Amino acid sequence: MSKLYYICKYTPTELLEAMGAECVLLDGMTESFSEAERCGHPNLCGYGKAILEKVLTEGIRELILVNCCDTIRSVYDILHAAGKMDFLYFLDLVHDESECGAKRMAFELDKLVRAYREYSGNDISPEQFAAAFSHSENAPEDFIGILGARASGALAEMIGGTLPLPVRNLTCVSGRTVEKPEEFSLESYAKALISQIPCMRMNDVTGRKMLYSDPHLKAVVYHTVKFCDYYGFEYADLQAGSDVPILKLETDYTLQSAGQLSTRLEAFSEQLLPDRPETMGAQARTDGTGRGDIRTQQKKENENMTTGYFAGIDSGSTSTKAVIIDADGKIISSAMLPTGAKVSDSSLAALEKALKGASLSKNDLENIVTTGYGRKTVSLGGSRSVTEISCHAKGAHALDPGIRAVIDIGGQDSKVICVDENGSVTSFAMNDKCAAGTGRFLEMTGRALGLSLEEMAERGIKWKENIAISNTCTVFAESEIISLVAEEKSLDDIVHGLNRSVAVKISSLIKRAGASGPYMMTGGVAQNRSVIKALEEMLDCEVRTSPYAQYCGAYGAALYARG
Repeated sequence: MSKLYYICKYTPTELLEAMGAECVLLDGMTESFSEAERCGHPNLCGYGKAILEKVLTEGIRELILVNCCDTIRSVYDILHAAGKMDFLYFLDLVHDESECGAKRMAFELDKLVRAYREYSGNDISPEQFAAAFSHSENAPEDFIGILGARASGALAEMIGGTLPLPVRNLTCVSGRTVEKPEEFSLESYAKALISQIPCMRMNDVTGRKMLYSDPHLKAVVYHTVKFCDYYGFEYADLQAGSDVPILKLETDYTLQSAGQLSTRLEAFSEQLLPDRPETMGAQARTDGTGRGDIRTQQKKENENMTTGYFAGIDSGSTSTKAVIIDADGKIISSAMLPTGAKVSDSSLAALEKALKGASLSKNDLENIVTTGYGRKTVSLGGSRSVTEISCHAKGAHALDPGIRAVIDIGGQDSKVICVDENGSVTSFAMNDKCAAGTGRFLEMTGRALGLSLEEMAERGIKWKENIAISNTCTVFAESEIISLVAEEKSLDDIVHGLNRSVAVKISSLIKRAGASGPYMMTGGVAQNRSVIKALEEMLDCEVRTSPYAQYCGAYGAALYARG
């Protein structure tokens, strides 16, 4: 029996299995697109590149594609031109569920049958066709659904291992629901095939509402693929018409973004369990936006008030911060060191420095919580981790209970976090894998100008010409800066243009998160007065800060350690 790979839930797998094929789902993300980018157009979406990469690197010889979109057509053209496939077929899917559509689909299925018969020498076995159908009912239990663009098995596993309820992958092939026709005929089968819960490529997508109208659905992880707009429309409708918490995950269909995805998922889990943010999932203890609240696990009351000390460590991409507080939540010591090549060493050194500043030893600490980029790498005698999203929210709210949104611009990423009157996260948005709008962007562009971060903070306050830096990409922005310097533009004006580009990036995150003021800025860039001024100009309101702005994540972690 040969292996025939497929990608779409509208692939007639039952029909092909009745002709002796072993139908195998072509699934999974890739590490890179080295082969795909060599032979494919650079504007192919990540999913299209992933198909090419797997076919080219795993020696796949038989593949059936369906005309989902222009990308899949391009994938077919590339593979067909290469001429290395034993069987490559492009099925023309009818996007209309009417009787006329079923007749047309039956015609397309007949063409496929004739092509596969010629290739394999096999004809349809009615017995094998009947045996190919399988349908299982899900147990009536509360669950979290993955919706949107197709989520690979690896992504679904990551989501399921992080969130606090059972997770169902309702995307594309995983949501295949072909009912067995009463009689064996191509037209009856064609009708069953196109009558599944529709994907967004079908003419009538109202049937998709079944996916998010289930009373047991308690939250949604909505997956989109970068540069693909198909599912963005449904996401907007879902946001407007559903009360369940939603987390939007955008991927490029590689495994390179696993770290950032993990942070988003853990923060969403903490949001769903606001009273116990340290609980990372009931199934496994291992832009996006989220909203809502599932109080499925109540906080245990601490009957005996403690009188000890607590530490929080924020292991960031550029610096590591440690904060020690007393039982009342008062900061008694703090320390900050560069994050070196070994995260655990810098975390321990920062903690020891903070302990020394408080005249304490590690034995005086009742609990430690870690957060930030390297939070899972740090292991300090039973310490646990909480995402920087929850920690910055808790720390900022403790510093200023009046705020309703936190703008955290760190070395590696930028975040906007909405909080309620109790400091609980109600929604959040993070930047993607690009460094635009982060401290790294300002650092690298400052180098291009020959300015230190301290000088960058002073420049740009008294500007005259409003220069627009069109490229938020660090590499291209440097080229643009070189051109502006060659034109003898003022450094103050250039720096203001850079600050404005950061403010534009942050304002888009604010919109995605649905945030409104009062705002507080945290992270290292909060020390940059000219960035704060540019952001205030963009938002037309005050952006608050604090002397402890850089320590906000570590402070929030310490407050979580106190309980």
